[in-house]
Amino acid sequence: MERRTFPQLFLFPAVCRQKRIRAENLTDCKIFVILISGKISLFVKEREKMDKKDILRAVDHTLLAQTATWEEIKEILEDAMNYNTASACIPAAYVKQAAEYVQGKLPICTVIGFPNGYSTTAVKVFETEDAISNGADEIDMVINIGYLKDRKYKEVEDEIRQVHKACGGKTLKVIIETCLLTEEEKVRMCEIVTNAGAEYIKTSTGFSTAGAVFSDVKLMREHVGKEVKIKAAGGIASFDDAKQFMELGADRLGTSRLVKLMKNNNSAVE
Repeated sequence: MERRTFPQLFLFPAVCRQKRIRAENLTDCKIFVILISGKISLFVKEREKMDKKDILRAVDHTLLAQTATWEEIKEILEDAMNYNTASACIPAAYVKQAAEYVQGKLPICTVIGFPNGYSTTAVKVFETEDAISNGADEIDMVINIGYLKDRKYKEVEDEIRQVHKACGGKTLKVIIETCLLTEEEKVRMCEIVTNAGAEYIKTSTGFSTAGAVFSDVKLMREHVGKEVKIKAAGGIASFDDAKQFMELGADRLGTSRLVKLMKNNNSAVE
């Protein structure tokens, strides 16, 4: 963009006020600006797209439905590559096929002990090793929630350590299913995940009673170790919500809806 257009940009709110158009921020002037200046309206639209692109780069574009077919997963992979998402998160049975399909152009994420988390540690370790050997780049594991509620903290931490070791240097995200936990249990899991050395703590599977909520991400950011990142997942349906989750401390977002929104918007424009 040419330097000379920047002064025009800062005049938007003032112009809006002169025309008695209420504007809390730049994007509130969008419709009015489109009417008076084609060049400037294009800048506003491009700025909005860039904001959304930043958010999409933090998205694990996800399809974990029990009925997911290869054709549907291929669409997820294509969309993830087209919109430059952080990864595609898919069922383990399709990891090998997906890894071959994307040929290194997109990280492949899969889930372990999903969605209930009560598989034995040996099973979770085997699932992890199998997924990694098939080409998975990232692993999202579900903790044994019953063990947590039984206060078997050592066992919970040891399981995470073993799965992390099985990742062989690949990224591990630990799903704690926040909707089923007390605040005390959430804080305890922040400590356990930090001590176990996992790269991420993750709010939810999206298959339980609720998904990610703002207060849980805020709580995690306050209690998890500085080196541990946060993934919010489940029920993230708008870019506004996604932005707020990231402002509260989420580094990654698990959702399929944001890419769908972009596709629908692009179709409407066309």
